[in-house]
Amino acid sequence: MKMKLVALYLALCLSILLSACTQSGIRTVVIYTSAEENRREAMQVDLNARFPNYIIRIEYYSTGDLLTKLLSEGTDTECDIIGEMEYANLDRIIELLADLSAYNTSVYTADMIPNEPRYLPWYRNGGCIAVNRIVLSERGLPVPESYADLLNPVYQGLISMPNPLSSGTGYMFLKSLVNAWGEQRAFEYFDALSKNILSFTSSGSGPVNALKEGEAAIGFAMTAQTVGAINDGFPLRIHFFEEGSPFSLYGIGIIKGKEIRREVNEVFDYIVNVWTEMDKLLFCPERIFNDREFTLPNFPINIRYANMLNNTSEEKERLLERWTHR
Repeated sequence: MKMKLVALYLALCLSILLSACTQSGIRTVVIYTSAEENRREAMQVDLNARFPNYIIRIEYYSTGDLLTKLLSEGTDTECDIIGEMEYANLDRIIELLADLSAYNTSVYTADMIPNEPRYLPWYRNGGCIAVNRIVLSERGLPVPESYADLLNPVYQGLISMPNPLSSGTGYMFLKSLVNAWGEQRAFEYFDALSKNILSFTSSGSGPVNALKEGEAAIGFAMTAQTVGAINDGFPLRIHFFEEGSPFSLYGIGIIKGKEIRREVNEVFDYIVNVWTEMDKLLFCPERIFNDREFTLPNFPINIRYANMLNNTSEEKERLLERWTHR
């Protein structure tokens, strides 16, 4: 019996070791993220080059799916590093995150600094109303100048918006109008708007993808992704309505218990100190640092942001519950 227990113990130890290593002995780091495809691919290429002795696996989940997965898996998750997650959702899993108080957060703008040192700033995701000017022109339709204009029946089936239940981008539009107009009016607006919606997409990337394909004429979109499409030659234009650009803040963290692994620490430290800046330089220049600013061709300047106060995890959970039963 004793020998069997020893054998079981050894088998368990071997299983734990193999979960972090391949058969060739190369250690594996698993990153969960809700970042768009082009940003994931660029990070993957860079991390592979920087850490050739590690296998780094980046797995994509929409904002809602990522939260659900981590709540379900807890600290037993395969995930080592959360490569991008909305602040409100990070606050909901705060007990699953390792202490990061050793990192200096004074380099970030005041609104980017988390309330607890369990995650670090990653990027500011600003939103816009993006239009495909060719689709509008071919249909002889005017360019909308307000949220109210989007209720015009001429846009029926031509508007794409991310679903707030699964997309942080969709939620930030909902929250911005709740703050601007009051909750009742905002929900009445989205109920009316649904008649013109082509689809509520599962991810924030959906509207720009639909605009690029010519399936939609108008999208509740991410500013950075829209700029990327414009710079790739797509006939899109960016508009900000009177209420301003909605935005959400995203952070990165380590699952508690995974910080003891050298490879996890090395990869995370590189992301914080090097790749965060590269991500802003290449894709998402909206300001997160006190002493560094970034620009991209065609990226709007002097953006006036929407009122996003009270954007807490509790508020988000409450508003999404109402969205589900509206």
